[in-house]
Amino acid sequence: MSTNEREFAKKLTSYLDDSAASLKAGTAYKLQLARAEALARLADPKRATAVGMRPALAGVGGHAGAPGGRYGARPGLKLGLGVLLIVASVFGYQQWQFYQQVKDLEETDAEILSSDLPIDAYLDRGFQNWLKQVTD
Repeated sequence: MSTNEREFAKKLTSYLDDSAASLKAGTAYKLQLARAEALARLADPKRATAVGMRPALAGVGGHAGAPGGRYGARPGLKLGLGVLLIVASVFGYQQWQFYQQVKDLEETDAEILSSDLPIDAYLDRGFQNWLKQVTD
């Protein structure tokens, strides 16, 4: 560390100490806990990732009970799962409708072919036109 960096660090430290003196006791305590947690993560990064801790961000849920804290919900993940569920259900419904239409057409064809119509009825032009109208 050069002398310029040391001087800068001393000035910065004095400014931070002055502003920290005007903080409420509860705020100072929370900052102290966050600093201790950050130092623990810095000392042992394997432990921090093994436990599943997320990186600490200033002003974003510093303790475990906060909505954005370590154990808070991830709204992006929940939103993504919700959208995925909706898309999957719409796709499944469309596939089910298509299957039902195919099944109905198969039943109609089976009924027509198993009926007692003479072969001449199948060759009649009017019957073929009626079949086209029914399937459309």
